[in-house]
Amino acid sequence: MEPAPPTLTSARLILRPLDPRDTDALYTAAQDPDIQRWTTIPSPYLREHARSFIELLAPEGWATGSMFTFGVFLPDDGPLTGVLSLTMRAPGTAEVGFWTAKEHRGHGYTTEATLTAARWAFTDLGIDRVEWRAEVGNEASRAVAGKAGFTPEGVLRSAIANKGVRRDCRLAALLPSDLGLPSTTPYLPAPPPAAPTATAPRDGLPRP
Repeated sequence: MEPAPPTLTSARLILRPLDPRDTDALYTAAQDPDIQRWTTIPSPYLREHARSFIELLAPEGWATGSMFTFGVFLPDDGPLTGVLSLTMRAPGTAEVGFWTAKEHRGHGYTTEATLTAARWAFTDLGIDRVEWRAEVGNEASRAVAGKAGFTPEGVLRSAIANKGVRRDCRLAALLPSDLGLPSTTPYLPAPPPAAPTATAPRDGLPRP
């Protein structure tokens, strides 16, 4: 049985499932060209898209345990600052996705929300790895991942399909140990590569 949708709190934020009262705020925020460019939301983004996401897609994700979506709000019934989702990609592995409303950027809200959601995933869902992926060039998303402590793991070719185009993406990951938390199973990191050993030429003569 999947957990009931929780409400998470951090020092400055409330993370809760979206509900119909948030439709107008979601629709308005999603008109930002940057959100439509760098995320997979429809473009143009219609009010019906917001309604369908809140009333159908997000609840279905919670019900099936496939995607856990939070609206990120300021406290005391404050405004919507963004949306964050954890999508299950494999057993024990989730991918975080997020966007921030234009007027709330530059305050560190999405970094704070990402860490709050990741901690919940590690402690309540038994997740052992949270991945971040973003199209190469999405420097704002990359900055959030870096500030949240994700470790870069490289670039994947043709790994993101967005609005009919496949693009390369950056990959990074956060583990429970990065937050001082235990994993559900032991993690044995690979040893670092051995340093190359200098060898003398076979004829014993020095080489430049």
